Amino acid sequence: MGLSLFRRKKTSVAPARMPTQEAPGLLERLCLRPAPPVFELAEKPLLDADPLKKLLQQERFGHLVRSHKGLEAHPQLESVFQQAVEAIDERFALVPEGYVTMPKTVNDYPGCPEEDFETGAFLLARHCVTNEQFQKFVDDGGYENPDLWPKDILPHLIDFVDSTGTLAPRHWRQGRHDKRLAGHPVVGVCFYEAAAYTGWAGYRLPSNVQWQMAASWRIRSAAHVLRRYPWGDAFDTGKCNIWATRIGGTVPVTAYENGAAPNAVVQLVGNVWEWTESDFEVVDDNGRTVVGDMLLKEIRGGAFDTYFPSQATSCFRTGLAALVRAHNVGFRCVVDLGSEGETGNG
Repeated sequence: MGLSLFRRKKTSVAPARMPTQEAPGLLERLCLRPAPPVFELAEKPLLDADPLKKLLQQERFGHLVRSHKGLEAHPQLESVFQQAVEAIDERFALVPEGYVTMPKTVNDYPGCPEEDFETGAFLLARHCVTNEQFQKFVDDGGYENPDLWPKDILPHLIDFVDSTGTLAPRHWRQGRHDKRLAGHPVVGVCFYEAAAYTGWAGYRLPSNVQWQMAASWRIRSAAHVLRRYPWGDAFDTGKCNIWATRIGGTVPVTAYENGAAPNAVVQLVGNVWEWTESDFEVVDDNGRTVVGDMLLKEIRGGAFDTYFPSQATSCFRTGLAALVRAHNVGFRCVVDLGSEGETGNG
C-alpha cells in the first residue's frame, strides 16, 4: 500500500490530436530535440597475472622503482625495473633548480608584498594524467583502498561517484571513461582523488612553487629571465587552449607542443587547471588572511574556458575547495630527485 501512495491516479485523457498542415513546423520542432550525447564506454583491458608485468601495464612506474617489496626473488626484476626507469625518463622532464617569487595578496599589483622560494631540481610529467591512465587506478580498486586516502576523507568517498553512481570521476559512466576522450586530461576529480592517484602510481602532486618554476623557467643565470608563458612573454592562441582559442572543450594532452616549456613539458597553460599539493594561502589588500568555508588548494594554469588571458599565465594564482570535482581541473605528477627538492609552502 505504501508504494501506491506515490503513484499518480490514472485518469482518462482524450487522445492527442496530431498537428495538421495548418501548423507547419510544429511536428518538426517536437521531433528534432537534441539527441543525448554519445558516450562510448571504454573496454576493461586484460592484465597480466605476473605482478611485475601488471605494474608496467598499469603505468605505476614510480611505485615499481621505489617499492618492489616481496618481489626481490622475481627472475625478471632487473629487466622490469629498467623498463620502469626508462618509462620515467621518457614521460618526465627535468626542471632545473631556480627560484620563484609569489605575491602574498589576492591581487597581484606593483609593489604588493611578495615572498621568494628556492627550488631544487625535480622531474615533472610532460603531460597531464589522461582518462585512460586514471582508468587503471579505478580498475585496480583505488577508490576502495583506504591506504591511499586520508582517514578524515574516507567518509567523503561516497560522494566521489560518476553520473551513474559508480566510484569514478564525475563525468564518467558505469565506472568507465568515454574512450573517444582516452587521451584527454581526466577532469571531474577533486584534490584528494588526484593525490590518491599520484600516491598509487608512486609520484605526488607538484607544489605551487614547483609548478610556477616549471612554467616560468626562472633559472639562476646572468639573464635573469622570467617567462610570462611557458613559451615566452607574448600571448598566442596558437600555443594554448583557452576561451580565446574557441575550441570550447579539452583537447588531447599531447596537443600544442609548440606551446611547451623549454624542457618539452606541454600545456602548463590552458586545457585544464592543475591541482597542486599546496594550500591556497593569501591575504587581501589590507593584510587579512583569506579563509574559505572549506580547505582551499591552489590550482594553476587556466583551462579551455578561461576567459581572461591574464589568468592563464605562469604566475597567476587562485584556489579551489579541495572537494570540488570541476569539469575543467586536472593534474600532473612529480618525481623528486632528492631530499633537497623544494616542496613549496603546501
